[in-house]
Amino acid sequence: MLLRTLLIPTLCAAATLAACDDGVRISSTRNTVTDDRGVLKVVDTLQCPQTIGALTRKGSASAGGTVCSYVGPRGAEVSLHLVKLDADTPADVLKAFEERLSGDMPRAMAAIGAAAVEADAAAPPADTTGPAEDTGEVAAEGAATADRTSVRAPGVAIETTGEDASVRLPGVRIETQGDKASVSIGGFHIDADDSDGSARVSGSGPNGEDVIINARDDAAEIRARAGGEATRTSWIMTDNRSSESGWRVVGYEARGPVGGPLVVATVRSRDSNRERAFEDARALVALNAGE
Repeated sequence: MLLRTLLIPTLCAAATLAACDDGVRISSTRNTVTDDRGVLKVVDTLQCPQTIGALTRKGSASAGGTVCSYVGPRGAEVSLHLVKLDADTPADVLKAFEERLSGDMPRAMAAIGAAAVEADAAAPPADTTGPAEDTGEVAAEGAATADRTSVRAPGVAIETTGEDASVRLPGVRIETQGDKASVSIGGFHIDADDSDGSARVSGSGPNGEDVIINARDDAAEIRARAGGEATRTSWIMTDNRSSESGWRVVGYEARGPVGGPLVVATVRSRDSNRERAFEDARALVALNAGE
């Protein structure tokens, strides 16, 4: 139950979002930089259409064309930023955005922080069983006690003892011990613990980006970063319980070529169904920086 209720929505949230609408150009770009994934624009000032998707711009671009603000359904807020790196690294710039956004959701931040510390401290279980022996036959053995089962088949190894289980299938590895579960499937590794409602996921997303998810106490943090020297990063923090400020989802989408500048769209939403706001935020970033 834990894996179903926690991991399915967070894995979906980590998937790359896509949407783009045409709009009025406020300013232009000057040149482009190419990396292994394609072209990213070097931007002088932002392009901020009056509307994009479900978002509507508030006023005009401010701070010399480096900030645009939008409102969306149910009071969602999206801000588009153009940030020069100067002496900072992309990681420094994005960390500052994370700190400001997560400050709006202190309960979620505390839960995720505790989950991350515990996950980093726990070593993953070693896989000592090896692949199942290809005997060409299926064998089921009843042990001395009624709560133990052993199954062997080509590419299959299953051992259960009471509530504990070890499962090996092609591309799938599952270990459970009491309230704890360890699962490897489809390029992802999942560690979950029913006793404290925590889960950690790591692996590769649909477009090859590195994905890390920490979840605990109805809160989740999803981080996705594409490889390469350019910046293509998404970060989301969500909580099924609203914070004191009313926000249930915060996050950003960021893109930028090597050396910057970065185009960053921040999102705050009171609606746990966050996909629409992040789709539109990503569209704003893609309009300015490219895919």
